[in-house]
Amino acid sequence: MNKTLKIILIVILVLTVGIIVAYLVCGCGPAKKVADAPEETSSSMVAEEAPSINSTSWLELPGQWRSEAEHAVTHYATMQGRQQRNYTVLYDEDTYTSYWVAYPLCASHTTTGREEIWGYDPKVSKDVQTSVAKGYGANVATENYPNNFYARGHQIPNADRNAVPEMQAQTYYSTNMTPQIQNGFNGGIWAKLEEAVRNAVPADDTLYIVTGASFRKVNENLAALRITNKNDGKQLQVPNYYWKAILKVHRQNGVITDALSVGFWLPHDDLKGHTYGEYTVSVDQIEQWTGFDFFVNLKDEKEKPAETNSSWQAFIAF
Repeated sequence: MNKTLKIILIVILVLTVGIIVAYLVCGCGPAKKVADAPEETSSSMVAEEAPSINSTSWLELPGQWRSEAEHAVTHYATMQGRQQRNYTVLYDEDTYTSYWVAYPLCASHTTTGREEIWGYDPKVSKDVQTSVAKGYGANVATENYPNNFYARGHQIPNADRNAVPEMQAQTYYSTNMTPQIQNGFNGGIWAKLEEAVRNAVPADDTLYIVTGASFRKVNENLAALRITNKNDGKQLQVPNYYWKAILKVHRQNGVITDALSVGFWLPHDDLKGHTYGEYTVSVDQIEQWTGFDFFVNLKDEKEKPAETNSSWQAFIAF
């Protein structure tokens, strides 16, 4: 074998490995099965276990949580012929709330359609969940809608998984739901933000998204409204804020060469007449308000500058 042929073969091998690694990391694998084992099995989680943050390359996972009542749970499903991660939640059994839901999003996850299968999360004990089978049955009067109500608000939207029925069904678990004002929020500004994020997915790569619910900012003295779920009589706290932290990366031969993030922080209110563009912030700011550390599996030299951006337009153009 001559020297030129050897060089060509080495280049092809490096490119192939880089592409496979990129697919594994982004969670949007090729159509054919690339391995017998599920991807990145070191990060397999159950309700009683916390993820090993330092052993995973999943870029969407935040870095820590705060109490023993909080459980990190990951759901998997078959996509493109192999088991892939769907999303991870940080669920607090004391408040029946996931403080964040983290997931990769690529074009292969989305199409059209909606199939509603509301139910409990099989990885979390039923007695520390609240029933979402028939809605919360709680009404609220808001500025623009006197007869408003609290919807079962998805954190990972079902439309972010509607190309894969098994994945979409998992978005209807109780652990992915929180009470959201329907008119003026869940069915308005929040839905438009979710659509904008889907439209920002790169054609050949992935967005890494963390969506969260907060009762208050760090060191903020703010009470949470409580409602009664008429399905089971449980008292639920209503988040005062909802937010998103979003990461985009550039790769070369499967190696991340650059990154940029952006955040959104919305007061949970009737925001009719407002646009999601009014609520852009940096991911650094969301870290200060929540106490979470985002995108920790991105190398520091990429993570730190990426998290200072608060421009949605800059993020889109990146």
